[in-house]
Amino acid sequence: MNTKLKVTNIGEMVEAFAEENLIILFGPQATSELMSISVMHEFLNEPGEHVIRKGTKIQINDEVFTVTDFGSAANSNFKTLGHISIYFKESIDELLPGAILVEPAGAPDIKEGDLIEFINE
Repeated sequence: MNTKLKVTNIGEMVEAFAEENLIILFGPQATSELMSISVMHEFLNEPGEHVIRKGTKIQINDEVFTVTDFGSAANSNFKTLGHISIYFKESIDELLPGAILVEPAGAPDIKEGDLIEFINE
């Protein structure tokens, strides 16, 4: 099952993180400190247990990215908090438990109202 979410707010520091090819997603329960660095969203449908796995496609507007690696807490954090850190890089030294790595490299431009879909075939 695919998981869809809608971007509700872009924190004022998101652009600086995107320049480093990192986007942090967070659901509505994020603290004000986290909101400043996060792309805030609401789920349009309930996420499953294992939304994120190697090969999952993430469509952001017209761009599609493929998950190449994910941390041990990525699925549980995403399901319970709507939180994951997405690295748009070819590789990373140490992938944190709540993070995922996707390709191709280069963070997309995300705006309020955009839809993001996690696709598993």
